[in-house]
Amino acid sequence: MSSVEGAPADDIAALAKGGRTNFFGFLLRLAARLPFLFIAGRFYGPDLLGRFAYAVIIVEFAATLANIGLKRGLAQQLSTTDRPHVHAVWDGLAAAFIASAAASAILMVFPQAMFPHNDMRGAEWLLPLVIFAIAGADVALAALAYRHDVASTVHARAIVEPWTISIAAGAFALVHSRDGLILAYVISVCAGLATSLWRLGRSYGLPRGWIPRPARVMALARTNVPLAAADAIEWGSRRLDIAILGLFVAPYYVGVYYVAQQVASLPQKLKTSFDPILAPVITQRLAEGDRPAVARQVRQVGFWIIAAQTGIALALGIPGEAVMGLVGPQFVGGTGALAFLLAAEAVAATAAVSEAALVYVARHRNLLISLAMIGVQAVLTVAIILIVRALHWPQAYQAASAALALALALGCASVAKARLLARLLDAPVQGWRWPLAWAAAAAVAVGALFTALPHSLEWAQLVFGVPVILLVFGAIVWRRGFTAEDRVLFRLRGGEAPTLPTGELPTP
Repeated sequence: MSSVEGAPADDIAALAKGGRTNFFGFLLRLAARLPFLFIAGRFYGPDLLGRFAYAVIIVEFAATLANIGLKRGLAQQLSTTDRPHVHAVWDGLAAAFIASAAASAILMVFPQAMFPHNDMRGAEWLLPLVIFAIAGADVALAALAYRHDVASTVHARAIVEPWTISIAAGAFALVHSRDGLILAYVISVCAGLATSLWRLGRSYGLPRGWIPRPARVMALARTNVPLAAADAIEWGSRRLDIAILGLFVAPYYVGVYYVAQQVASLPQKLKTSFDPILAPVITQRLAEGDRPAVARQVRQVGFWIIAAQTGIALALGIPGEAVMGLVGPQFVGGTGALAFLLAAEAVAATAAVSEAALVYVARHRNLLISLAMIGVQAVLTVAIILIVRALHWPQAYQAASAALALALALGCASVAKARLLARLLDAPVQGWRWPLAWAAAAAVAVGALFTALPHSLEWAQLVFGVPVILLVFGAIVWRRGFTAEDRVLFRLRGGEAPTLPTGELPTP
């Protein structure tokens, strides 16, 4: 078994453990997300779902700004501070809550940002208060991930939040509440915060002796401005399409697109949940000046994420009509958007993993690339939508155009960020391996057999087609794509000793 001298073997072992936990978390998210989409589509319909989607993306964008980059920046703070870690974590929570107060106040004064059609009812202007819960949970889970506790993120984000919103949305639907989706969302976010803080207390203990110091908190916020901007841009790239669509198409099509986006965002969670555990590994190696080790980590995790996201994209995209039809027959028109959105997540994997290191070695250049990417996305989205409108194609095609623009922009960003990081680390960082193409071809062939079934057997595409596609893709990647070291890491049990993979490409 090979090992790499000078780099701790347990770094990649910890990442592999996170990978196993993350994939299990994806299955839990899938199991929990589909009931919510089914309830939202069948009982509330595309119009109310579109209204809910627009309000939530504004609130979550504000929450992304309010965590001031601590989702990744907290790892650097913890790895360099000589203060008790629990004090540094509570500094982060204090900074996030101060930023949340500012963001909430702005949205409460200007609620039209959430409800542009001025169709507010009751206490909906209080919705921005959930920003405290979202930002607080992000910081708490980042602190737990610093200690390689990915299970807490899976528990809060993949079990508590999605199942809470599904159950609450179903309960409110029974009493015919038009605001049921928003109320269910608030309850789920608060449940996620409670879970995160409870786990944080069990791991770090109470912050005894901690005194909030505004100057220190503000210094922390200023330090994390580039990280916060990068997080906001990445988040915005996944929501800009909905914001622009809302200007061109009816809320009905925004609701259809939102369902496609929710399905497609499932594989994205695999990457984002790697961020907190990848961050401390990278910062520790950078502090030692071991840049080749950072390149190996990026290359290794990049392959895992590309493989997982490609397999999931094929499993959900090939039977796309059946997946969208599960939510409701009126959502089948979003199948084209779903295909492009799934492709976008797959091509974005390289950019996302490269950025995990770039935010520490070239944060300003990374920010400039991200800004350029979101600008390209905005221009492409508007341009392609206008072309489709000029051709008098249906509004469903305009929604697919927004997804196509996102895929093209993310592809450009992946090339740019990977090349920059490779140059800075003086080592390759690309995680692509050719067996992925062979596995994809086999998965497409198997999927075509299921999509050829009669319409009356569409359920079989979901019950049997999705797992079989994943199984075929995964088996080929495991056999041909994984190195021997990869397989050992993902099979480690008990007291087995891990070794650091070389990062070399496998022999066919």
